[in-house]
Amino acid sequence: MAEPKRASWVFDVISPFAYLAFGQLARLPPDIEVEFVPVLLAGMLAHFGQLGPAEIPSKRRATYRFVLWRARRLGLPLRMPPAHPFNPLAALRLIIAAGSNARAVGAVLDAVFKDGRDVADPAVIAVLAATLGVSDPQRALSDPKVKERLRDNTNWAIDRGVFGVPTLVIGEEFFWGHDAVDMACDYAADAQGFETPDMRALDTLPIGVARALPARPK
Repeated sequence: MAEPKRASWVFDVISPFAYLAFGQLARLPPDIEVEFVPVLLAGMLAHFGQLGPAEIPSKRRATYRFVLWRARRLGLPLRMPPAHPFNPLAALRLIIAAGSNARAVGAVLDAVFKDGRDVADPAVIAVLAATLGVSDPQRALSDPKVKERLRDNTNWAIDRGVFGVPTLVIGEEFFWGHDAVDMACDYAADAQGFETPDMRALDTLPIGVARALPARPK
């Protein structure tokens, strides 16, 4: 098996874990090309019938406290936006309109979680658009092709089985969470190491009991 040379980073700017993970992507082997794939987390959660961390009050508090602690441990400045969750649509579309590149992704994530800005505010989006060279943000964000790209990205991730953000997709495997970069680096360096009998056995591990779940929204 040839070693993978491409990674797709699936993310939503609503996730503070995307901010924590973004800088760690530089630790991937230098011959790995990273493709940035902005998605709408809300669409993924709806598809899989999940609640977001911020939708369970006790988990919301625990998540925010962990994020702040983790940022301190990583030496990253972190300032939460004025409200969270927020509507990330405009920011995600701006990233796509700007080319879905590292510069656009970094600028928007920094605006949200380094500077604590409200990217649901059109004025904030206008400033970011000027920084990223998007001359007419209102037109760019309304472009049907930009909207379609976000939908396609989200559907692509869902079809692959990606259930959360951020997730690195490398070859046929994906690595979820800001703390999975080490695992992704190991896989990128030696994919065969993830084909051992004990790893393969996990794919067919029997389910001992399953709880009844509410019907998934259509």
